[in-house]
Formats: sequence, C-alpha cells, structure tokens
Amino acid sequence: MINSRIHGIIDYLVVIFLLASPTLFSLAGTTALFTYILAGIHLALTICTNYEYGLVRFIPLKIHGYIELVVSLALVGLAFYLGSLEGNVSRNFYIGFAIAVFVVWILTDYRTKPSGKREIPYIESNTDGDMI
Repeated sequence: MINSRIHGIIDYLVVIFLLASPTLFSLAGTTALFTYILAGIHLALTICTNYEYGLVRFIPLKIHGYIELVVSLALVGLAFYLGSLEGNVSRNFYIGFAIAVFVVWILTDYRTKPSGKREIPYIESNTDGDMI
C-alpha cells in the first residue's frame, strides 16, 4: 500500500511529469493545452489536500482519492476524444496516464492520517520583547 506521505511525493512528481509531457512526447496543440491544464488542476488538488505535503490542507485525503478515481475514468474518454482530433500519440498518452492514475488509486490507502502536525512553534520572550 502507498501511504499518504508517498502519495504526496507521487502527486508532485505527476505535476512535473505533466508539465514536461508536451515537450517529451511532442503532444499537439489541444492535447498539450489539456495536459497543462491538468497539471494546474492536479497541483491545486495536491496543495489543498490534508496530508504531509499539502500546503493549505482543507480537502480530506479520502475526497482526494475519489477525485483521482473519477479523473482516471474520465481520462479514458479524453484519450479517445483527443485521439480523434490529434492522433494515436495523444490517445496513447492519455490511456497510459489513465492507467497509471488508476493503479496509484488502487494501491493508495486513503484512510491514513497525515503523520506530522504543522503547529506554530512557541517562542518565549522577555518583557522587553526580545526572544530568550
């Protein structure tokens, strides 16, 4: 099983992969645009998820998982749509990406709680306002 910490790392790597994919795979105009948009959406989801690497942390990890399941299924339809517009490279890229997202979804334990709490450190000061 993939825990929340590993999943967070995977999420950021996916964003980097999506941003690099149009260049790496020579994706055409519409496919490249969808890929950049997907990278932005995935980055927003990652930043807002309540796990170790989330920055804002208001989306529960379980909801993050449901979103990834829906996205993995929607990517299959997107693959055939983009394939009809721009050819086999677009179709194959998104089918492969859909499979990868689905496999990560299957292997992730979305019930795990973040292992670290982010707390504001307590700093003592004397009466002059200087730190001790």
